[in-house]
Amino acid sequence: MTMTRKTFLGALAGTAAAVAAPRIARAQTITLRFHQFLPPQAPIPANAIAPWAKKIETDSGGRIRVQLFPSMQLGGRPPELFDQVKDGVVDFMWTVLGYTPGRFPKSEVFELPFSCGRAEPASRAFQAYVEQNAMDEFRDVKLICVHTHGPGLFHSKDPIRKLEDLKGMKVRGGSRIINIMLEQLGAVPVGMPVPQTGEALSKGVISATTIPWEVAPALKIHEIVKNHTGFTGEKGLYTQTFAVAMNKAKYDALPADLKKVIDDNSGAATASIFGRAMDEGDKAGRALAERAGNSIVTLDAAETARWQRTAAGVRAVWYREVSGKGIDGPKLAAAAEALIEKFAKS
Repeated sequence: MTMTRKTFLGALAGTAAAVAAPRIARAQTITLRFHQFLPPQAPIPANAIAPWAKKIETDSGGRIRVQLFPSMQLGGRPPELFDQVKDGVVDFMWTVLGYTPGRFPKSEVFELPFSCGRAEPASRAFQAYVEQNAMDEFRDVKLICVHTHGPGLFHSKDPIRKLEDLKGMKVRGGSRIINIMLEQLGAVPVGMPVPQTGEALSKGVISATTIPWEVAPALKIHEIVKNHTGFTGEKGLYTQTFAVAMNKAKYDALPADLKKVIDDNSGAATASIFGRAMDEGDKAGRALAERAGNSIVTLDAAETARWQRTAAGVRAVWYREVSGKGIDGPKLAAAAEALIEKFAKS
C-alpha cells in the first residue's frame, strides 16, 4: 500500500496525539488527600467535608480529585494533623485548634466561656476574626476556613444540676482553655482528643465530657451516659475551634485556574457550611438522646449566672498569658465579641 503525503501526515498526527494524551491526562488530574479524625458518618465528615470535596472536583472539571481519609487512617494522632498538612504528609486536613495547646493564642479568644451560640453565625464571626486578627497563626498553611461548634454542654454519668455537682468530677476537656475553665469550676480536667472519649467514659477514666450534641452519636455518648446538662440562653458554656487547611506548597504548585477553584471554596461561605453542619448535627444528637429517654437538663437563668460568674476568671488568666506573648487580650476579646454579636443578628 502506497502512503500519500496526506495519509502520512494524518498517521503522524494520530501517533503524536496518542503519545500526548496520557501525558495530558496525568497533568490535568491531581489527587489530593484529606485527613481527619472522625468516622465518615459523623456530621462534619458526612455533611461538610464530603460535599466540599465533591464541589472541588466538580468546579475543577475533574482535574482535582480529593481522596477522603477519616479516623486517622493515614496514621498519627489528632494533635498531629496540623503538622501533617504543614509538612506535606497530607494535602488537606480538618482539626481542632485546641489539640495543639498554645499554638493559636489569638484564636483562643473564641474558646472563652459563654462566648458563642449557634455554630453557623459563630463560625462566620470566627472566620472574619481570623482574617482580621490572626492570619499569622496560619502562615505555614493555605487556610481554607475556620469554624466553631454549637453551644457547649456536659454529658455525664451522674446528673449535673448545680455547680456543686461538678466538684471533684473527672471531666474530659478538649482544649487548654476548656481545661482551665473546668478547673475553675471545681472539676478535675482530663485532656484528650474526642475520639478517645467514648472509651474513657466506658472504662471510668472520666465521669463526664465536654462535647457538643453534634459529635455524640458518632461516639455513642447517648448510650454510655444518660445525663446531659446545658445552660439557659443562646450561648454555651464553652466552644471548640476548628480549621480546614491545605499544604501551602501543594497549593502554590497548582496552576492559576485550579488555585481559583480552591480560593472560591475557601473563606466565609465555607466556614458557614461547616457551622451549619454543626448546628444540624446538634439537632440530630439531641433527638437521639431524647429518644433514648435520657435526662436532659437546662440549668435555669439563676444557676446559669452562677456558672458564668465562676467561669469569668478564665478570661483574666487568658489576658495574662497572652500578654506575655505581646498580645493585647482585651482588644482581641472586644473584636471577637463585636463580630459574634454582628453575625448573631445577621
